[in-house]
Amino acid sequence: MGLLDSEPGSVLNVVSTALNDTVEFYRWTWSITDKRVENWPLMQSPLPTLCISTLYLLFVWLGPKWMKDREPFQMRLVLIIYNFGMVLLNLFIFRELFMGSYNAGYSYICQSVDYSDNVNEVRIAAALWWYFVSKGVEYLDTVFFILRKKNNQVSFLHVYHHCTMFTLWWIGIKWVAGGQAFFGAQLNSFIHVIMYSYYGLTAFGPWIQKYLWWKRYLTMLQLVQFHVTIGHTALSLYTDCPFPKWMHWALIAYAISFIFLFLNFYVRTYKEPKKAKTGKTAVNECSMTVHQPWTKLPA
Repeated sequence: MGLLDSEPGSVLNVVSTALNDTVEFYRWTWSITDKRVENWPLMQSPLPTLCISTLYLLFVWLGPKWMKDREPFQMRLVLIIYNFGMVLLNLFIFRELFMGSYNAGYSYICQSVDYSDNVNEVRIAAALWWYFVSKGVEYLDTVFFILRKKNNQVSFLHVYHHCTMFTLWWIGIKWVAGGQAFFGAQLNSFIHVIMYSYYGLTAFGPWIQKYLWWKRYLTMLQLVQFHVTIGHTALSLYTDCPFPKWMHWALIAYAISFIFLFLNFYVRTYKEPKKAKTGKTAVNECSMTVHQPWTKLPA
């Protein structure tokens, strides 16, 4: 007998039980949050983060429409300041995570979260919070593309990466601001020091392109990062590290999605037939402009 054929009282009991279980699960999840970060900016509720991400997606949709009949903004000085500012921010995050984890005696194989007010643990939590904030600041990458009418750079990979990183890291900071979480942020912030250095140099203009032959190796470095992340997470699962298992599996799936997307970007950018010297090539009788060496990688 199906649910629709049951007595009304039975149906109500099932619904009531399901609702009660959901409420209890919700209360339980909030009872195990990291109490050290609950009063930090943006951490009291997910709503500010979700609102910022929603506004970001709205700008991705509406921004190009608003810029359609406008001249692109010339933002060279702004981009130079922004990109080298991001270099400093990521360098700070990397340094704080490295020094905090070193002083706390962290293991790169398995490290559980210490929710105490130990000075090194709080230092790591604060660095991870800054890492989360940096992902929100990186939304400006997309804003600058759209204001400069570089809409070809606002790909699915670009938007997917930016939007999910900021949103998902709120969860990381809220529940696991330490332990195994330090490794991925430390590795990624180091790579972003290199990447934003490249972006800052590209902002000086085409004349510097001959010095930026190493662009393709940045994409390779990103791919290595994702493989290292998967290996590190798999090792953590293998050693039964006391860290939320669902986060481990979610991270592996997330990294795999990036591997496919970045591989697709790499193949299309570097492995497809070389374009003619005119900067264009015929594809299905259509002309496609080649990306110039100073265009931005999917950060």
